[in-house]
Amino acid sequence: MKSYSSIIRVRYAETDQMGVVHHGNYAQYLELARIEWMEQFGISYKSMENDGVMLPVYEMKFKFKRPAHFDDYLTIQTTLIESPGFRIKFNYKIYREEELLTTAETTLVFMDAKTKKPISCPTHILKAIGF
Repeated sequence: MKSYSSIIRVRYAETDQMGVVHHGNYAQYLELARIEWMEQFGISYKSMENDGVMLPVYEMKFKFKRPAHFDDYLTIQTTLIESPGFRIKFNYKIYREEELLTTAETTLVFMDAKTKKPISCPTHILKAIGF
């Protein structure tokens, strides 16, 4: 499916007393990567929300294989798993150079901001990502 790679640099504040990235920071890393994935198709998260479409996280899974450390440059490969419907699913692979550190998966639900009910993926988003 469609992939995009983002690069982030680990900040000192993201590490714990053991000198590794605290697991709680990985959700933010995925969010940054997912927003960049959407931007490559001209989809603005802010515009989507201004149009009354929210995209809350429904499910998030991680497998931590190796730790990341302060000042590491991490590459996050974000891949769409399947054609979006009411949900949109992504796989992530986080690397330090060639070394795979973490794998993850998220499922998000398209939701009407006013009714707080699930909706189908908007047509303009499907077109933008090639479906």
